[in-house]
Amino acid sequence: MNINVRCGLRRITMVTLMILRLESALSGRNVLRHSVRSPLNTIQKLALVVLFAMCVAGPLHARKKQNVRGSWKFAVSGDSRNCGDIVMPGIAQAVRRDGAAFYWHLGDYRAIYTFDEDYLRIHPNTTIDDYLANAWPDFIEHQMKPFGDFPVFLGIGNHELVTPKTRPQYIDQFADWLDKPVIRQQRLADNPDDHLVKTYYHWVERGVDFIAMDNASPDMFDANQMIWFQGVLAKDAKDPSIRTVVVGMHASLPDGLSAGHSMNDSAQEASSGRSVYSQLLAFRHSTKKNVYVLASHSHFVLNNVYETACRSKDEILPGWITGSAGAVWYLLPLEHAPSTVAMTDVYGYLLGTVAPDGTMTFEFRQVEETSIPASVVKEFTQQQVDWCFTHNASTYMPNGPSCASGAPSSGQ
Repeated sequence: MNINVRCGLRRITMVTLMILRLESALSGRNVLRHSVRSPLNTIQKLALVVLFAMCVAGPLHARKKQNVRGSWKFAVSGDSRNCGDIVMPGIAQAVRRDGAAFYWHLGDYRAIYTFDEDYLRIHPNTTIDDYLANAWPDFIEHQMKPFGDFPVFLGIGNHELVTPKTRPQYIDQFADWLDKPVIRQQRLADNPDDHLVKTYYHWVERGVDFIAMDNASPDMFDANQMIWFQGVLAKDAKDPSIRTVVVGMHASLPDGLSAGHSMNDSAQEASSGRSVYSQLLAFRHSTKKNVYVLASHSHFVLNNVYETACRSKDEILPGWITGSAGAVWYLLPLEHAPSTVAMTDVYGYLLGTVAPDGTMTFEFRQVEETSIPASVVKEFTQQQVDWCFTHNASTYMPNGPSCASGAPSSGQ
């Protein structure tokens, strides 16, 4: 058994002496003289359990106290197609250096509809069949492995469902992440009979419920996911240990600054997305708990995403778009005046800092070309790295919301 090294020799010695003294008192003989050759009896076994509890519970208790009293950090971004094999190793290094507790990827790992530029550099003679068979393993090899044992959570994006890819294939490929212990334990805590791995899930960390949703196709959010989401919010409302809810998804909810590239794209997305927004507003109003909404999909960085004419001032949820993990850059929406952070032609991630009361502040942490690991430059060539940091750009500009000032809010 691998007992936590924090136990130390002092604690082990203390419990050993406790065993021997107890046995001596009960038997009336010098146990120190005979115990080496004797098999473990009941008292010894119980004492070993005590030792294990002291070794494990002690550090956990200390960690719990630290988490309650202090602030902590996490990292999030999405869209790592095109140049993600080059950018993501830089992100992996940076989030560790920033002391983040985990990294959350909001979807779109590989292009699928065409070759990713980084993939084509190291596989110049590839065929579309070879690419489709190897695109996801390539993502794991070049973008996930650099994180090592650092916790990573994965969300699904629309490019994970580009034909011929499907949700069942996605779940099969990424089950190690979608069914990691913390997610499985939370799923079974919610419903002991729920043994199905899904593309949407949630986990709780230090009083924050992180809810990963699936809006990767025009039929989402579907009825099953909406029922699940309502149940999660209902439990969070009653749970005094939950101070904050953070909802992450690929495409931003409807009627935001990047509405032309969001859940406004289909009738089902718009309807269900507005419903989710309304439920989050109602949750915040009734519980006075913190709510934050994070997305990617649009390949730039933007805050105050939901501060538009579609909503009154008291209906605005804090929202960010951070599609900045390697995908081709988009132009910023023409109207983004409410945003105090509006950046394109950059790679990086949001670093969220969680205060003891559950409130959060976010800072965009840029990954520069000079921070790309030398091993990555060697594999993909300096020429390709230079291209990714200077020419990975598009002239696409998402439209803003189609609502006039004074129009009914998205919750109506």
